[in-house]
Amino acid sequence: MNNKITASIRFCFKGENHEPSIELDMDEFMLRAANLSEIYMLLARENNFDLYSYEYEMMQAEAIIYKNATGLIAEHVNDGLLDIITFEAAWKEQICLEKLADIAKNRLGIKDLEQEPKIKQALLDAYNLNESSV
Repeated sequence: MNNKITASIRFCFKGENHEPSIELDMDEFMLRAANLSEIYMLLARENNFDLYSYEYEMMQAEAIIYKNATGLIAEHVNDGLLDIITFEAAWKEQICLEKLADIAKNRLGIKDLEQEPKIKQALLDAYNLNESSV
């Protein structure tokens, strides 16, 4: 996967305008953190803001603006806002489909699972049955 995005925040502190930004690999972020509030910490650290300062608190009071999205995440950014809930669901489904495609290839000899919608749906149903029974 290749889900990349730029996250930035505009805020004013002590009469100075700030706009820290960070380039995020959202695949790595979702595997590691999957907690949107951690983006504030990453922005602060990458832009040399003290995490125990009033400046950091002022930064957290503002919404994160997202731009330059590539991959699946681009479908979940609208007017600079990220719908993390729908992105997370779509991202997890994409991970699942990649794993199911590998199973279909290795066990059933199916090179392209998209060309076999009934088998794809059966594998998804089996996966979802397992997820709901846990």
